[in-house]
Amino acid sequence: MRIEKQHLIEMNRCYAAASIFIDKRRYILLATEGEGPCYSFSGTDYQVRTTVWDGPGGTMSIVPIPGTNGEFLAVQKFFKMYQWEEAMVVWVKPQKDGSFAVRQILHLPYIHRFDILTSGGINYFIGCTLAESKDTREDWSKPGKVYTAVLPKDWDQPLSLKILKEGLYKNHGYTCLPGDYFDRGIVTSDEGAFIVSPPASPSEEWKIEQLMDWPISDIAAVDIDGDGELEFATIEPWHGSYFRVYKKVNGKFVQIFEHPEVSDFYHVAVGAEFRGKPVFIGGCRRGKKQLFYVHLVSSSPLKLEAVEIEGGVGPSNVHVVNEKNRDVIVSANREIGEAALYFVYD
Repeated sequence: MRIEKQHLIEMNRCYAAASIFIDKRRYILLATEGEGPCYSFSGTDYQVRTTVWDGPGGTMSIVPIPGTNGEFLAVQKFFKMYQWEEAMVVWVKPQKDGSFAVRQILHLPYIHRFDILTSGGINYFIGCTLAESKDTREDWSKPGKVYTAVLPKDWDQPLSLKILKEGLYKNHGYTCLPGDYFDRGIVTSDEGAFIVSPPASPSEEWKIEQLMDWPISDIAAVDIDGDGELEFATIEPWHGSYFRVYKKVNGKFVQIFEHPEVSDFYHVAVGAEFRGKPVFIGGCRRGKKQLFYVHLVSSSPLKLEAVEIEGGVGPSNVHVVNEKNRDVIVSANREIGEAALYFVYD
């Protein structure tokens, strides 16, 4: 494979990355966790930039709303080093003149990751708070929670939260497991990884089951060896020093790969495909500050290998777009204040 980089823009503390479709055209979204903007990028090579908002910033996550023409939800005001009482969720709607309308729909202190899962034709909101509150940066005495709600069809309707799970310390990581009939999510914390499944109808209960039982900061899933079963990449522990891959063998998880660099602040774990082949994408915000991918070298014996995409960039989050003749890695290279694309070709 051949990978070519394209610098998009300098963006201080660039953090969140996603994409949406407006009138069947793809727009890439990148936002800062600091005080500042969110931008959209469109066009053949995503060179056309539009301001979604100038502020306030503090964006941890961006999630498209299924079944809409480019509407999405995002976190804002997740600002200070440890006191995130102002954090909220906003609903964003593209306008006919090319601008974006933004409205707050939910004030939820310490919300870090969230998603929209679809089941039975209904969109469900799931929100994960990093903690209940913090008195100091090192204070983790008040654990986070997982909240759920039926997502209303429009922003004028109320969103009524229910607590799905409590007692999750350092409730940091999340990934989605899309399905043919319903979606599931995986939430991670010091207590491990939990699969959360929305109900077929709002009158029924969510299901939650433990997947792993050791401290996990972030998680991703893909069938990297092609045997029909998912493998899982993890960052361990909180903002951890290890990037590992696990396979379930005889009902138990077996570690099949560990990135050779042991460094604080691994932060990217994504399951994706490059030119039709499954990979895990990883990134670290300290040490060599690498953006890399892990791919299958051989099935028998099972062997995985890490390939550096670029060093010295310190990515915070990554989003992958699969196109006909190329794939696009959207990377928030936080530690150098850069929004960048990496085009993957055969």
